[in-house]
Amino acid sequence: MGLLDKDNRYNAANLISFGNIAAGIVAIYFIVQGNFFVAIVLAWIAGGLDIADGKVARKYGLSTEFGVQLDSFADFLSFVVMPSFLLFYALKSASQLSSVGEAIIGVLFIFYIISGLRRLIEFNLKVDVGEVEKYFEGVPTPLGAILLWILYLLFSCDIVNNPYIIVSLVAVNAWALNSKIKIRHP
Repeated sequence: MGLLDKDNRYNAANLISFGNIAAGIVAIYFIVQGNFFVAIVLAWIAGGLDIADGKVARKYGLSTEFGVQLDSFADFLSFVVMPSFLLFYALKSASQLSSVGEAIIGVLFIFYIISGLRRLIEFNLKVDVGEVEKYFEGVPTPLGAILLWILYLLFSCDIVNNPYIIVSLVAVNAWALNSKIKIRHP
């Protein structure tokens, strides 16, 4: 069972996906420690690995149902949970939020995380039955993560310094993940 064996759960494409997951987990550790810079570097690494796993799987014929599910788990961690943690911790550490305000913001991030998970499950169900064609229906989670990164930059650069405006835009992003918006596959 080698790295280019489709039946190997640890083939090259899946190892890259596992690397994506590892980068996301370590990024969350650094977010909780308050080291946002290292977390952001790890987020970019996770994004690069997400692109690489699909390219390797297609090039070497390693695409499997296991790989599709693994990629979605990696996307959930690196493009839904981790950027949510980053933005939540940034808002929490830079704002003088009351405990009620922090709870409200926390609930909205939980809504975003659940919306991202639902979006990935719906996508996998459509892939399984061959329904995904030229367009994504709803905002894909990597694009949702980019939108969260933009909100993080807007907040951290003091362009939008009201945490409630930022979190309102997070709620719109959460809605868009499962909307009927059609976005062309790259």
